[in-house]
Amino acid sequence: MKQTFRFGTFRGIPVGVHWSVLVIMLLITEILGRSVLPTADPAASPGLRWTAAAVAAVLFMGSLAAHEIAHAIVARHHGVGVASITLWALGGLAELDGEPATARADLQIAGVGPLTSAAAGGVFAGAWQAAEALGAPVIATASLSWLAATNVLIAVFNLLPGAPLDGGRILRALLWGRSGDKARATRTAQHAGLWLGRVMMGGGLLMLLLWSWWNGLWLALIGWFISSSARAEERWSDLREAARDLRVADIMRHDPDHGWTWQPAAGFIRDVAVRSRQSVFPVVSVSGEPVGAVTTDRLSRIPAWDTGVTLGDVSVTLGPDRVVAPERPVDTLLQMAPVAGDLVAAVASDHHLVGIVTTEDLQRMMRQTPLRRGSPTPA
Repeated sequence: MKQTFRFGTFRGIPVGVHWSVLVIMLLITEILGRSVLPTADPAASPGLRWTAAAVAAVLFMGSLAAHEIAHAIVARHHGVGVASITLWALGGLAELDGEPATARADLQIAGVGPLTSAAAGGVFAGAWQAAEALGAPVIATASLSWLAATNVLIAVFNLLPGAPLDGGRILRALLWGRSGDKARATRTAQHAGLWLGRVMMGGGLLMLLLWSWWNGLWLALIGWFISSSARAEERWSDLREAARDLRVADIMRHDPDHGWTWQPAAGFIRDVAVRSRQSVFPVVSVSGEPVGAVTTDRLSRIPAWDTGVTLGDVSVTLGPDRVVAPERPVDTLLQMAPVAGDLVAAVASDHHLVGIVTTEDLQRMMRQTPLRRGSPTPA
């Protein structure tokens, strides 16, 4: 998930928030300031009540950050990289750069999140009891009790057995450790998440119609997120399975139409682009090495009368990570977003262009997987 605001780094890991966090913080402040705290202390002044609500919202987001940081620390302990930690409206996300090597590592990485939330709940509960013993204002004790209960609820909710929740990861780790089949365990956790989300959506809609429209809407929204995330993970697993044991040379488009950095764009459009079936073209240097890419959309915006524009002027630069060797494993390309049009990477051998990989090539790889793995024998 893209970070809207970045706070800094934790042990080299970028930590930030998505813009939707502002929405959830305002919502929490509204619920506490208008409902929870006035019920606990009707005599409290509005200024004190809203200040306490805002502070509680900040502490709540801090506890979510602690949950994700715990995932990151344990993941790194087991040799799994962490690309970023991002908070958003429905929680947090520690984006792991890789997969745990063992079921034990998988279990520990997943389990530490709910454990941290439960511990945070215990800390807030202890602070609540201490504040009451010391005679602190009711507004303060009510805020601490809400934080304690909410963190315990988050811990319990995250233990539900379905991906992408931590409980789904725990289920996968347990099944993986028992059977030794990681792929099958992953599928089971994803299917569990899909059905868990559907049940929550159904329950939320029923609640919306019969009891509380707000709580029902919220439950249905969370169910939709779980179901759609499980489906996305399932598609990602399909893609990784399709890429297994394949090299870039196995799926690339060989000898694609291309242009040169010094070549006039008008001439390239007339002689190549209008006759080609490609929608994106690699652009190579004088030595033949791919250095950029240009799309038909970008070419269409060049005025016909402007004969001084070269392909080098209008191409998107290809970074070193977007020029790959034919022997490279396909699965290393799967997390790359297209750099220009549908181009994922240019392929070079001995610093000369030999092919390209597009999103269409990856989709074709998916469709051909049953053929490569072996089709059922006809009766």
